[in-house]
Amino acid sequence: MNPFAIDVPQADLDDLKERLSRTRWPSEIPGQGWQRGVPLDFLRDLVAYWGDGYSWRAQEALLNSYPQLMTTVDGQPVHLFHIRSASPDALPLILTHGWPSSNVEFIKLVDLLTKDFHLVMPSLPGYGWSTPVKEEGWGNIFRVAGAWATIMGRLGYTRYGVHGTDVGSGVAGLIPMVAPEAVVGVHISGPTPMPFGPPIDPAGLSPQDQERAARFNTFRSEGAGYLHIMSTRPQTLGYSLQDSPVGQLAWMVEKYREWSHDLSAIDRDQLLTNVTLTWFNGVGASSAHMVYEGMQAWKAMASSHEASDSAPDFAPPQGPPMGVAVFAADNSIRSAVGAAGAASHWSEFDRGGHFPAMEAPDLLADDLRAFFLP
Repeated sequence: MNPFAIDVPQADLDDLKERLSRTRWPSEIPGQGWQRGVPLDFLRDLVAYWGDGYSWRAQEALLNSYPQLMTTVDGQPVHLFHIRSASPDALPLILTHGWPSSNVEFIKLVDLLTKDFHLVMPSLPGYGWSTPVKEEGWGNIFRVAGAWATIMGRLGYTRYGVHGTDVGSGVAGLIPMVAPEAVVGVHISGPTPMPFGPPIDPAGLSPQDQERAARFNTFRSEGAGYLHIMSTRPQTLGYSLQDSPVGQLAWMVEKYREWSHDLSAIDRDQLLTNVTLTWFNGVGASSAHMVYEGMQAWKAMASSHEASDSAPDFAPPQGPPMGVAVFAADNSIRSAVGAAGAASHWSEFDRGGHFPAMEAPDLLADDLRAFFLP
C-alpha cells in the first residue's frame, strides 16, 4: 500500500483545452431533442464550460484532500480512497462504482458517512487511476471481488460491509463468496434485469412497477446500443474515445442524463471530473474492454445455468443480509431481480437515479446507515 496523490501534468491540461477549441462539430436534424443522442446545443454549452469555466486544479486539490493509496493485486494497479472515521469502532465499508464512472462518484458521501464508517473506495481495474490493465480477465467481476477482499485484508479489516452500484453491485454480491467470514452485509442500488433478455410483462404489477417495466422495455429496445457496442467491438470504439475528449464526454454524459432522475441535481463539476480523469488516464477504451470481458463472463455464466434470458443473481441465496435501495429513475422491480428481490431491506425513494451518490447522496447515506447500523 503506497500513498498516492493526483498530479496531472500541465501539458496534459493544455492539450485538453487545445483539443476542445478545435472540436469538429457535426450537424444535426433540428427539433429532435435527445431522440437521436446528445443534442448539439447542450454539448456545445457543456464543452464551453469545460474549456473555460471548469477548473481541474480545483477538483484535483479537492480529491487530494482525501487520503489515497495505490496498491497492486495480481499484477494490477488499483487506486483507492481510504478515509478512516474518527470513531475507531466504526464499521469499514467498501464502495464500488460501475460504468461510466470512477471512485470519484462517491466523494459527496465522505462527509455524510465518516462519522459511522471507515470508507474504502477503489476504482475498478481499467477505470480512474486503476490502470493500465496489462492482461485480459479483469472484466470478470469474480476476480475483482477477490481483489477487493485482498485489499480489505491488507488494510487490516476482518469484518466489513459492502456497497455497489451498476456492475459494482455484482462485485459487492460476490465478495461474500470469497470472504464469507468477513462480510456483514451487502447493499446495492438500482438492480435491474439484463437488457439482452425478453421484455418485462407488466401484467399483474403495481402501477409504479408497470411504469418501471415500461422504462426498462424502452431501455432494452432503444437505450442499450452502448452496451452492444462495448460488449462486441470495444477496440473499434476505443480509438474515438482515446482521440476525442468531446467524443468521450458525449459517450458518458448521455448516460448521466438518461439514467438520472434530474440531471441538474448532479454537480456539473463532479460530472466533468469523472469525464476529465477518464480522458487524462485514457481509460475510456480500457473501461470498454472491461465491459466486453464482463459481458463475456456473464454470458458464459448464464449459459451454464441455462438461463440466458435472465441475469445471474447479485448474491448467492445463502449469505449475509442484503439491502437494496431503489431510486426514482431506477427500473428495479422486486420480482424481476433474482436474489436481490429477496433482500431483507428494500427501500424506494422519490428522487435520485443510477448515480445516487452523485444525485441524492443524502438519501443513499441514510439508507446505508439504516441497513448497516439499525
